Amino acid sequence: MARKTSAPVADEPYDEKIVDIDVAAEMEASFLEYAYSVIYSRALPDARDGLKPVQRRILYMMADMGLRPDRPHVKSSRVVGEVMGKLHPHGDTAIYDALVRLAQSFSLRLPLVDGHGNFGSLDDGPAAPRYTEARLAPPSTAMTAGLDEDVVEFVPNYDNKLTQPSVLPSAIPNLLVNGASGIAVGMATNMAPHNLVEVVAAGRHLVSHPQATLDDILRFIPGPDLPSGGKIVGLDGVRDAYRTGRGSFRTRATARVENVTPRRKGIVVTELPYGVGPEKVIEKIADGVKAKKIQGVTNVQDLTDRSHGLRLVIEVKTGFDPDAVLEQLYRATPLEDSFGINNVALVEGQPRTLGLLELLRVWVEHRIEVVRRRSTFRLAKRQERLHLVQGLLLAIVDIDEVIQVIRTSDDAGTARERLMSVFDLSEPQSTYILDLQLRRLTKFSRIELEKEQGELEREIAELTEILSDDARLRGVVSGEMADVAATYGTPRRTVLLDAAGGATAPAATNGRSKAPAISLEIADSPTRVLLSATGLLARTSGEAADAPLDRHGRRHAHDALRGDAPATTRGDVGVVTSTGRLLRVSVLELPSLPPVDGAPSLSGGIPLSELVALAPGEEPLAVVSLGDDAPPVALGTAGGVVKRVAPGDAPSRDEWDVISLKDGDRVVGAAPAADDDELVFVASDASLLHFEASAVRPQGRSAAGMAGIRLAPGQQVAFFGVVRAGTRDLHTVVTVAGASGALPGTGGGSAKVTPYELYPGKGRGTGGVRAHRFLKGEDGLVLAWVGEGPARAVGTGGQPAELPPTSERRDGSGVPLEAPVAAIG
Repeated sequence: MARKTSAPVADEPYDEKIVDIDVAAEMEASFLEYAYSVIYSRALPDARDGLKPVQRRILYMMADMGLRPDRPHVKSSRVVGEVMGKLHPHGDTAIYDALVRLAQSFSLRLPLVDGHGNFGSLDDGPAAPRYTEARLAPPSTAMTAGLDEDVVEFVPNYDNKLTQPSVLPSAIPNLLVNGASGIAVGMATNMAPHNLVEVVAAGRHLVSHPQATLDDILRFIPGPDLPSGGKIVGLDGVRDAYRTGRGSFRTRATARVENVTPRRKGIVVTELPYGVGPEKVIEKIADGVKAKKIQGVTNVQDLTDRSHGLRLVIEVKTGFDPDAVLEQLYRATPLEDSFGINNVALVEGQPRTLGLLELLRVWVEHRIEVVRRRSTFRLAKRQERLHLVQGLLLAIVDIDEVIQVIRTSDDAGTARERLMSVFDLSEPQSTYILDLQLRRLTKFSRIELEKEQGELEREIAELTEILSDDARLRGVVSGEMADVAATYGTPRRTVLLDAAGGATAPAATNGRSKAPAISLEIADSPTRVLLSATGLLARTSGEAADAPLDRHGRRHAHDALRGDAPATTRGDVGVVTSTGRLLRVSVLELPSLPPVDGAPSLSGGIPLSELVALAPGEEPLAVVSLGDDAPPVALGTAGGVVKRVAPGDAPSRDEWDVISLKDGDRVVGAAPAADDDELVFVASDASLLHFEASAVRPQGRSAAGMAGIRLAPGQQVAFFGVVRAGTRDLHTVVTVAGASGALPGTGGGSAKVTPYELYPGKGRGTGGVRAHRFLKGEDGLVLAWVGEGPARAVGTGGQPAELPPTSERRDGSGVPLEAPVAAIG
């Protein structure tokens, strides 16, 4: 049925307007507008705080709602509703997805949201927002601190009714620590997570050395540190990305061969590559077995739980080499995956591809600007308050006259004007006096005001100095960075391997992809096993086995060397631990590291706990050869006992005791010692004793040793080591003193470096000579070391730490340290 429409009246004008446009031009303009919106408002993070707009709005709104870490969780739906209604003009699904990612410990190296409930896994999605709860995680307080002090610019929200920060203060280098991923129009970003302690150490170096180069920064940041741990195999792509902003690297699962049954070995996977879930691995293994691409696997069990973490057990058929099966799995399953780095972020509103140095510099400059703006804000506030306090003190001196002026005035305006003229006050001071409560006019209040005046003057002077002195400003920024690393830093999870055998790209044969045959035949060539001060083991490759010290006295790039031992590739070495055990370790199981600038690097070493089971608190102390011609191993305990035992008399099992320890005693040092070598003790009271190793006859494995050093009551041995014959002039003594009651890592203490030749020898079983005079507040040594210098110190995260120059005063005091030292080598 046709619809009738009334015709326009002839006398009335017909207000119709038709505009002819070019469809191609309209599509181009609309597409560009959409592309810009995606790039700038959705997909790419800001290089300063490392956040996309939706993430920044979530954190800001949660902070505005008061959802601090010490407050109860609230429903995620409430957070999503607040963000969507006030700041983010998009759907609730996108907001909740961003909130979930901020809370996932397997997605972010340092989660910013503390989630309560099912926030998903690598294989499953999260529960609906009505079932989960959230609040800010502790690191988020550092991201949002100072927003009320004009540290960043605020911009209008989508309807111009509210304001929001254009960037967060971001005391944490979030973009480098947590990485980022996003797909925009015509560009994408994919950034790898890093370790907070390492990034902050590099940032502090850049603050104090603005002209630092990329090579300088790589001393602190050896590579990514993924939330899932695992291993990174091959660092060439990482270094390319650090230089150009683009590169790729391979990530590999952490797996080892174990006895899953008394008669069958299996492969136990405890860490997977970044972004890979166990269900995906199990599915790929099952498909490979069915397609006969994977051989030797009988069963796969997922024994993951909350108490023990990831544990994937792959059973191997009898007669198959588990190592060969593992190599097969690396080729055919996601147990080895690749990660492509594409460092695209917004800098001053423009998308740019940035290298590591540029990323770090943007964050450092942002922090300097934040601290400058905050100091300016605080200075103005304190000057304003001081002005009021000074006026109030003037009023209190002549309080009777002030009251008389106010009482005889007709109204408040007249009283304000009369106060300004009679007492020479400003308008803010007069207004403040009129608003004053009578109880503030007591004598005690005057004392409080005078005290407040002094505090304000001191703070104003300090803030003025910060703003007028660039070095002081940078010192404040560096100190705040150190506090953030100490508060939120965690140890490195990912092992870095410069190179390793294993899966390689399939080779094309007649148009078909065919994997090369796996061979575990490795030549039994000479090598050297290294033990770092932070407990990492590695073996050198090729010419690195005999590489000399570099011009800085360093054998490696990212750690300090505790000890080394010669071996062969297919041989075994022994590792002496603090409980008096000697553990047999196969050299083949250690990562083979090529030299860096001619010297072996320990940045890709492997913890001993990944090879053998260690007791709680048990630490590796030394690595020794197990050959029949190896010299005896000398051991020193905290109780002052010394012993020499021949490692060549080793039983056939994989572990055995080399000393019988008394209750409460532990081994503090061990090293091979021939008869003409010297044994060195350093006690906690800073006494040093050394004597000929021939004074200690070799004993059997069950012997308890003999008296090494006489200790004063309440003291213990801080260091034990060996000085090889003919090398006395090459050795250095390093002592670090501190307060025994201080919490670990809370103070740097004082350090002293002296030549070993300054210390005279004494007989075994006697007291030593003083090696360190304590400063006020110090009562003992927290660390000591004797070895071939120059010495190198590392911090709690493995980053380099500065030691004072060599002193010729044998019993002098130390030089205060800027940061705590964790180990020396």
